[in-house]
Amino acid sequence: MKLLLTGAQGQLGREIARTLPAERLTALARAELDIADPQTVAVRLDAERPGLLVNAAAYTAVDRAEDEEEQAFRANAEGPKVLAEACRARGIPLLQISTDYVFDGTLDRPIHEDDATNPLGVYGRSKLAGEEAVRAAQPEHIILRIAWVFGALGANFPATMLRLARERERLRIVDDQHGGPTPTRTVALAVARLAERLEREGTLPWGTYHYAGTPATTWRRFAETIFAEAKPRGLIPRIPTVEAITTAEFPTKAHRPANSVLDTARSREVLGLEPADWNSELCAVLDEWARDL
Repeated sequence: MKLLLTGAQGQLGREIARTLPAERLTALARAELDIADPQTVAVRLDAERPGLLVNAAAYTAVDRAEDEEEQAFRANAEGPKVLAEACRARGIPLLQISTDYVFDGTLDRPIHEDDATNPLGVYGRSKLAGEEAVRAAQPEHIILRIAWVFGALGANFPATMLRLARERERLRIVDDQHGGPTPTRTVALAVARLAERLEREGTLPWGTYHYAGTPATTWRRFAETIFAEAKPRGLIPRIPTVEAITTAEFPTKAHRPANSVLDTARSREVLGLEPADWNSELCAVLDEWARDL
């Protein structure tokens, strides 16, 4: 079965592209396919005729989105709507990547798929609008919500922490936001498993699922783990001193959810996707970076 991937130059898209067999995957970057252009999408889908479309294209600049609402909604809401309508017309299932930012983070427990959404900013609202458009247009869909994404390719929290650790001896890092860091490699493998099941069974348990790493942590504890593992690999000259601070002490243009811990029971029980151990996946990412030194 052929897969069509959008957003191939993003952090997750690049990981999916290098994980799935190249002979079965057409990977398209933004310059190759404007997902919000119905005519362009129609022509491409008619030419490729994939058995599954994986939409990893997204506007992900959370703070900048507050000033670029139109761009965020075009990529995150209008694009998925166009893709879903085109997929429905052609009988192509759609796998849409979404985010924990559709929630406000006020729950004191892991967030279930059926909990009420209430995004705090433009990015979250645009992603939620994309989810709603997919549900309305294409019943044969999987919406996979992920959180705190990191991997060996692209910009992410571990890469930023290593850069700062090389520049500074002391860092102040937020310690009252909680989440499950999600490795791009495990998301890519999840996509591969879903594609294999679709090909084998001809269908999937359509719906919305959470997929995130375990155990839950905070940005400060995540950073300390990064430093502890990076120093022996020669990726940083020293382990910086880390000061735990509150979200209020590190204001950003967009508000972040305090709790981004996603309940992954449904994806495990229904889709057979085990949550990733982010500690071991982090070590694999650091090993890859160390080999490139």
